[in-house]
Amino acid sequence: MADDRPFIIAHLSDLHCGSPYFVANLLDRAIMEINRIGPDVVVCSGDLTTFGYKQEYAQAREYLDRLDCPDVITIPGNHDSRNVGYVHFEEMIGPRSTVLRKQGFTFVAVDSSEPDLDHGVVGRSRYAWISEQFAPDANFRVFVLHHHLLPIPGTGRERNVVHDAGDTLEILQRAGVNLVLSGHKHVPYAWRLEDLFVVNAGTVSSMRLRGHTRPCYNVVEITPDEVDIYRRYPFHGRETIIRFQTSTLAYEKDVRSPRRRDE
Repeated sequence: MADDRPFIIAHLSDLHCGSPYFVANLLDRAIMEINRIGPDVVVCSGDLTTFGYKQEYAQAREYLDRLDCPDVITIPGNHDSRNVGYVHFEEMIGPRSTVLRKQGFTFVAVDSSEPDLDHGVVGRSRYAWISEQFAPDANFRVFVLHHHLLPIPGTGRERNVVHDAGDTLEILQRAGVNLVLSGHKHVPYAWRLEDLFVVNAGTVSSMRLRGHTRPCYNVVEITPDEVDIYRRYPFHGRETIIRFQTSTLAYEKDVRSPRRRDE
């Protein structure tokens, strides 16, 4: 990465095209803002659709095509796998799991959904593959899935952590993963677990919201010394979720005076 510019990841999730709660101008605005930032990678962590129907995928595809970024990583969520929707995902969006290596960064993204079920699983059959993908040297490692690896406050009765969360976390810790990105319950949050930071995105364009949450997406700025992760509200500014040092892993959450590198 250039010394004067961080490596930037735009992380959006839970578009929910086809839902009566979908708000097109929120997604229009988010895409405009993301293109203005000029991220190195865009991550879309699932639930592009509401029922997994082909016409919903067609709408989501049109939005994704407007992202001005050479590398867009997209995985399905539980809504995308309804009604055999994973078939349309593969045909219209791309592989359900993917690996990207770029500028010393390694991204491994997996489909944690199961057909017609809301819960998720990474799966024992993938553990060795995940470890192999993270094995080559990298300056920073990112794992992406739709469901939660840790419980998220404000989501009600917690049934949304993947069934094999413990085993998956152990695999990621051993692989030296730095950051996990996920979506699912429309509540943005961040945890640190040992050397691993787990950051959840809210919904970018749906009004199916819990409590006082608002539609938003995340932006991750990574320099050799620091990682700054902030939440952006389409039309309404930003706030830092978590900031941590890459060497010591010392961190602070809910920072009220974020650094404005994109303005």
